[in-house]
Order: sequence, then C-alpha cells, then structure tokens
Amino acid sequence: MSPAPTQPLGSSQLELESAAQCLKAGGLVAFPTETVYGLGADAENPEALAKLYAVKGRPTHHPVIVHLASVEQLSQWAVDIPEAALVLTKAFWPGPLTLILKRSSRVPDAVTGGQDTVGIRVPDHPLALALLQSFGGGVAAPSANRFGRLSPTTAQHVQQDLGEDVDAILDGGPCQVGVESTIVAFREGQPFILRPGLITEEQIQQALQAVLAPFESRQPNSGNAPMSTVSRAPGTLASHYAPRTPLRLFSRPELQAQLAGLQPQDRVGVMALSDASALVSPAFSCGKWVKMPNKPEEYARRLYATLRELDALGLSCLWVERVPSDAQWAAVADRLARAAFVG
Repeated sequence: MSPAPTQPLGSSQLELESAAQCLKAGGLVAFPTETVYGLGADAENPEALAKLYAVKGRPTHHPVIVHLASVEQLSQWAVDIPEAALVLTKAFWPGPLTLILKRSSRVPDAVTGGQDTVGIRVPDHPLALALLQSFGGGVAAPSANRFGRLSPTTAQHVQQDLGEDVDAILDGGPCQVGVESTIVAFREGQPFILRPGLITEEQIQQALQAVLAPFESRQPNSGNAPMSTVSRAPGTLASHYAPRTPLRLFSRPELQAQLAGLQPQDRVGVMALSDASALVSPAFSCGKWVKMPNKPEEYARRLYATLRELDALGLSCLWVERVPSDAQWAAVADRLARAAFVG
C-alpha cells in the first residue's frame, strides 16, 4: 500500500511558521505564487537542493529560480546589477518577472547549474511573500511537479504529482496567472527575453523606454518547435510543460481537416478557440472538446488545468488549435509549442 500523499495546509500563521521551519531544516515546501505552484528548498542548503532535484527528476545542470521576499535582498544574491534590471524591479516586482543576473558568492553551483548567473524574482502572492519573509533567506523553487511535465496551478495538482515526496504543501487557491514568469537576461547591460510570460516585450520596452536587445541564438525552429536558446534558463528546454498524452498543434484549417478524418471509435481531446459546432458537423463526436477563452490572460490561467483534465481521460492524443501569433499570446504559444515538441 502506497503512503498517503502530503495533505495541503491552509495559510494560518502557525502553518506558515511551520513551513518556514521545514525549509530551515532542509525540507521541501510547495507553495503558491501568482504564476504556478513552486517546490521550495533553502537556496543555500546543498542537501536540500539535492533533494529538490531528486524529487523533481530534474537534471542537475538545469538552473532553478531563487525567490526573495523583497527587492532589498537582491544585492545579497546578485552583483554588477545593470541599471535596466533595477528599472524593471521597480516596474514589475513583486510580479511574474525573473531576472538573470551575475550571481554573488553566496549562490551555490547547485542553484545555477554551474553558470555564473542566477535567476531571481519576487513573487506577487501574499502567501508566498509571507513564507519568504518568515524564512528570511532565498528559496530555490522550480514548479512543483515532475520535471518536464505540466506545471501545477492548484495545491491538489501538487499533491497528485508529488505525493509524500514533498514535506509540506501550502494551499493558496488557484494561481491567477497560470503560466511561468517572463525571464529577462542581460548582455552587456542590455536586456532580452529568454522566456515569454504575462509581462510582455512591449511592457518591458515601455518601462525601459528602450527597444530590447536582439539575441542571435534565439531562432524560431520549424514545425512545432519553440524558440531555442543557448543560455540554460528555467523552462527553456525545447520539450517541456508536456502532458503524457501526445499533443499536436494545428491551424484552424488543419484542425478541420484532421477532424474530418476521425472515426467514431477515435478518442481524441480537442482544445480550440471555437465551439465544436463551428468546425464540425452536428453529428460529430470525439473523446472530449474544450472551448478555450479568446483572451490570452484567461487562456493562460486555464491552460495547465485543462491539459491535466484531458490528460486524465485516457485519450489517444490531444489536438490543439494554434493561438494567434501576436505578442499578447506569446507565453501561451510558447508553452503549447514546448508541450507539443518532439525532438
């Protein structure tokens, strides 16, 4: 008989202090942020970090983000901070923005994958901030799921994924953003985006009153592949955020053509921006059809939870209508491309 999974905790002061003590003792604590739930460990404890990587099944060369309670802690974790980075912290922290900066001497190799840079952010969630303030230091926290799989946006998702492998789970309700943070890195002080998120390129340029630097190694691949990058940063592998059920992306005409060839016995999950009636005949049936929101923020908020629901149905495959190509949809398009990528 399998051990019972860890039960999510609420947000009382006693539970917060217990979770902070768990982190100080080298334990793993899952906690909510505005983006997705993170699996936290003391960022300066080698044994805790080793446990974090083992539980996730994460390659040790793949870096993790350090979460801080406030921007005032930034200088303890990063050095030679570009002026543009400070401008962005004022504009977007607390919030779904991660900055890749030159690491200070206190940051261990286990956090950075051996690189000389570290990813840092201040999350915009009251429970996360309360935990970080109670803990007092930096918390290394990738998403609270097995490596490469769908990120969790509820405490129940964490419980289902990690079971007893996590020491405590703080329940802050569903995440409001639903996809991971925008990641901005710097080259000679000039910023560029490594991973799109809720905070868009346009918003960053407005905050800086400048155009972002181009990044030559960030090139669109053919087919379903997302943008690749030479830099090793969280969540930038070609295949990531993936359900176990094979996922394919189609334009609307391509999706209509695929649907026309379905047989009654086929069990296919469909995520589209339209109702089934707009794409197929009234007599059509498939395993499951989900109409997704037409607004990018609402789509992002529902993305991982919807993919989890479909993934649990035992379908043969998932067919997803491509989202619009404009900048507001960049984060959703990126996550879907990585979920569909086959190397």
